[in-house]
Amino acid sequence: MGRLRATWILTVFFMFTPPLMVFQWMLLRVAPRMAVTFPNVYHRNLCRLLQARIEVRGASVEGQPCLIAANHCSWLDIVVLSAVRPLSFIAKREVGTWPMFGSLARLQRTIFVDRDRRSATARFKTQIQERLRAGDTLVLFPEGTSTDGNRVLAFKSALMGAADLTYPDATTGYEAHVAVQPVTVAYTRVNGLPLGRHQRPLFTWYGDMDLAPHLWEALKQGPIDVVVEFHPPLTIANAGNRKALAAHCETAVRDGLITALTGRTPRDAANS
Repeated sequence: MGRLRATWILTVFFMFTPPLMVFQWMLLRVAPRMAVTFPNVYHRNLCRLLQARIEVRGASVEGQPCLIAANHCSWLDIVVLSAVRPLSFIAKREVGTWPMFGSLARLQRTIFVDRDRRSATARFKTQIQERLRAGDTLVLFPEGTSTDGNRVLAFKSALMGAADLTYPDATTGYEAHVAVQPVTVAYTRVNGLPLGRHQRPLFTWYGDMDLAPHLWEALKQGPIDVVVEFHPPLTIANAGNRKALAAHCETAVRDGLITALTGRTPRDAANS
């Protein structure tokens, strides 16, 4: 049954994705506004195909530029977050070289950065700021790598400094600071049953896992439940500096992960 499920998903994916990639390529050239929203439509339908059921908690920042700081544990994060709202990603340079996935990333207007070249950080920050000034919502994974989905690594602050800018707020007429919103992504159930810490790597992709066999095994599983929690936003001005901002976002995302996986708040877990 698992093989049949995976085969069906891949068949439908490869039937419809290439022509839709061409459609998105055309939108980028003739209808840029639609090109921002179309990936959201595409990924919502991809979640239906994967039977990824998303529970959204909290409210996302709307109508203004926003830098999302999220934990990262799977290739599925991209699909899930893109299905929740229109956005683009900040990804490591290597992603752009991946067959098909790199093309999909470019079509979603991904910003590719070289995390190993600190000398280029200022250039990447400038690219991110240009997109934020244009009103985009960008997703940054400040951990710098993916995890097993059971924990949150320390958030790196270098690229979060890109949110240190203001833009003219059309509502107030004043200069406003760019919002930074912590977001937790947690994989909680498969086939309606709770995912334990040892089963979660069925869907999380990290370390030296090969993508193709991991993808095949994940597609063989049943419907997956995902929690996406939008935490209250803040700005660098609120936090004081980029390191304090990174620490705040890290704490919020970690607390959200604990709550999603255990059903208890961090304070409850600590007192138990």
